Amino acid sequence: MTARRALPCRIPALPAAAGLLLAMAGPGWAQAPAVGAPAPAVALRDLDSVVVDLGEIYGKKPVVVLFWATWCPICEKLIPQLDSARARFGDRVALFGVNVTVNEDKERVRRHLAAHPAPFRTLWDDQGESVRAFDVLGTSVVVIIDAEGRLAYAGYGEGQDLVGEIAKVVR
Repeated sequence: MTARRALPCRIPALPAAAGLLLAMAGPGWAQAPAVGAPAPAVALRDLDSVVVDLGEIYGKKPVVVLFWATWCPICEKLIPQLDSARARFGDRVALFGVNVTVNEDKERVRRHLAAHPAPFRTLWDDQGESVRAFDVLGTSVVVIIDAEGRLAYAGYGEGQDLVGEIAKVVR
C-alpha cells in the first residue's frame, strides 16, 4: 500500500473484533496487491442482498473502493472527496464503499447512511472476501482500479487526494 499521513482507523478496542478482522485478513495481510497488478475480482452483496461482482465491472470503467465502517471518523472525512469525485466524474467511475462489518449490522449501516449520505453503493463484506483479496487491515483504505482492471492506487487515511488520483484513471 502507498503510505499516507494518517494511519487507517483500527478496529475498536475489542479483542474479539480485532481478532476477527485479522483472521479475515489472512496471513498475507502485510503485502497488498502491487500497483499495476490485476485487481482481485470479488463478488459481494449490497445492503439489499443483491450480488455485485466487481470483476464484471473491471475493464469497463475505473472502480473506486473505500473500506469503511460507521465508527470510523477518518472514513467520514473522506466522504466529501468522494462527493466531489461523483460530481466531477459522474457515472464514468464506479464508487463502492465496502463495509468491513466489524461491530456493524445492516440496520446500523442503513441508519448511518440515512443520516450521512454517501456517494457510493455500499457492499457488505461479512465473510471478509474483499478484505482478504485486497489485504486490508483497517478502515479508510481506498483502492482505485483503472479501466483495464489493474490496481492503479492504494492508500489510507485522511491525507489522500482522491479526486486527483481518480482523475488519473478517468478518460
